[in-house]
Amino acid sequence: QVQLVESGGGLVQAGGSLRLSCAASGTGTIFRGNAMGWYRQAPGKQRELVAGITSGGYTNYAESVKGRFSISRDNVKNTVYLQMNSLKPEDTALYYCNMVSPLLQQNWGQGTQVTVSS
Repeated sequence: QVQLVESGGGLVQAGGSLRLSCAASGTGTIFRGNAMGWYRQAPGKQRELVAGITSGGYTNYAESVKGRFSISRDNVKNTVYLQMNSLKPEDTALYYCNMVSPLLQQNWGQGTQVTVSS
């Protein structure tokens, strides 16, 4: 199992920026060889994938964050990042990272809370 620890969340005004980090410990091979994603879950809503990055660095984004969020990874540090710019109140959620493939997903971490005030 890989342990996933998210950090970097906080309270920010609309239009602001945050950079989230997710450190993976345990089996680094699983992290380095597979696509990673950032997910978020707002109160009363299902968890959704907002950004993904393959082991080779190809990225994709949900329409709601395209052009504002940027995902990256450091395969030496086993860390994946999410740069969030032009934040909106609707981005308020608990943010998690995990493998993109449901078959490879690890236990969910505690997440990091992002709150955007209007």
